[in-house]
Amino acid sequence: MTPPSLHRGATDQDRVLDFLGKPSGRHGNRRVDTHGSIVFLKPDRVYKVKRAVRLPYLDYSSLDKRKHACEEEIAVNRRFAPEIYRGVVPITEGEAGPEIDGKGDVIEWTVEMARFDENRTFDHLAARGEITPELAEPLAEAIVASHDSAPVSDGETWLTSLPGIIERNTIAFRGHPALAGAEVERLHVLSCNLLAKGQPLLKQRAAARMVRRCHGDAHLGNIVLIDGKPRLFDAIEFDPVIATTDVLYDLAFPLMDLLHFGNRAAANRLLNSYLQATWRQNAGALALLPLFLSIRAAIRANVLLTKHAQGGGAAVLSDAQSYFELALELIAPGKPSLIAVGGRSGTGKSVLARAIAGLVQPAPGAVLLRSDVIRKEIFGVGPLVKLPESAYAPGTSERVYDAMLDRARAVLAQGLSAVVDAAFLKQDERNQLRPLAASLGVDFFGIFLVAETSVRLARIGARRNDASDATQDVALFQESIDTGAVDWAIVDASGTPEETLKRSIPHLPRDGL
Repeated sequence: MTPPSLHRGATDQDRVLDFLGKPSGRHGNRRVDTHGSIVFLKPDRVYKVKRAVRLPYLDYSSLDKRKHACEEEIAVNRRFAPEIYRGVVPITEGEAGPEIDGKGDVIEWTVEMARFDENRTFDHLAARGEITPELAEPLAEAIVASHDSAPVSDGETWLTSLPGIIERNTIAFRGHPALAGAEVERLHVLSCNLLAKGQPLLKQRAAARMVRRCHGDAHLGNIVLIDGKPRLFDAIEFDPVIATTDVLYDLAFPLMDLLHFGNRAAANRLLNSYLQATWRQNAGALALLPLFLSIRAAIRANVLLTKHAQGGGAAVLSDAQSYFELALELIAPGKPSLIAVGGRSGTGKSVLARAIAGLVQPAPGAVLLRSDVIRKEIFGVGPLVKLPESAYAPGTSERVYDAMLDRARAVLAQGLSAVVDAAFLKQDERNQLRPLAASLGVDFFGIFLVAETSVRLARIGARRNDASDATQDVALFQESIDTGAVDWAIVDASGTPEETLKRSIPHLPRDGL
């Protein structure tokens, strides 16, 4: 990385930094330095000063430029976390020296932020194993909302920037003693090949208004849990070009980071929750995910190698190697599979299907296709809205199954695994799946759950906030349905979800878990 160029004003800025760095009462004061900023963490607020430097990707060399950068940071980040970003505050010259928002001449500008618990950022939560799949759902909602409100770009600059991103990562990796040269070249070749293959789809995405001014840097360290809700912060404000990307590339950062922390279940739930809310816009672009995820991992590896070169310890280097290895893994995903989970209402199909989706390869797991949710989409209502009985007439159910299989076909054709979750009580419904998998050259695995009627009725009676409309009466009626010969693996689901999953694993792809 090019060393920062100090500019006139840096010496004057030192006085401001000394002033802001003074302890604030008994709680003290903590300073955090980055390439472009100096952050002062005080008891109830944060002051962020733009460093008086010029770098290849930013210019804070004058007071006016630093003021503009502060204003941009507030404008950009209030879209994500208005409760954190308070405003631009001047540091003024007082009789006794610098002071905050005084009446004297302005000598520096700062971004004032509300202080939050740094231990609640998602990287800390992930390191402690505290990010559950359930927490990934509101994170997906926050990301969807940010993309919905993001300004649209023509996409041309984004498309032309991708080769340069790959090249810069490769240059940083080549010759590094911690990385094998053959693996560096393999990552470069595979990335370039996948980028070339994806060019038509990337252009279609730009034409479809899917390239937008996104957060740009949504790794887990830039997401925080406040009052139980995920909040994105510290979005890229200094260069709109860097932050203007395909929305799936923006999503790929937290997805990749969850994979880095070994949390496949949360990563998969994040992907599926995002897709459930944006299926029409994004289902046709899943083939781009391996490239996007790998580039994000390579960028993190590059950043950490730079940090290590500037004095970071062995843990930083180990982390960089881990991200590099993840980039290699993600750029060459394994073979997808089609997995079906069937059974009468109350057997725990959806719980098992969710668990399986987070386990199977390739990363970040399978796309989950649930008939209950698709039925609600067809009728134009949310997943928790109860439908009338007419929505479950035979002709309508056939339409739902057809839509589910069409989606599975599209997912598998793009290289991701699919898990279909439906009752599959009729033999002709089950018989469609194996030929579908064979037509795409993927393996099929079917699991049919069974449980005592009393167990099923108890589970249905305890349901809350679920997309299924099945009642206990429906469950009793299903007892009379002749399923015919079931040639899928029949699994006893009378026990706990963990026990059902354990019994199911032997019937799943062995090289895909």
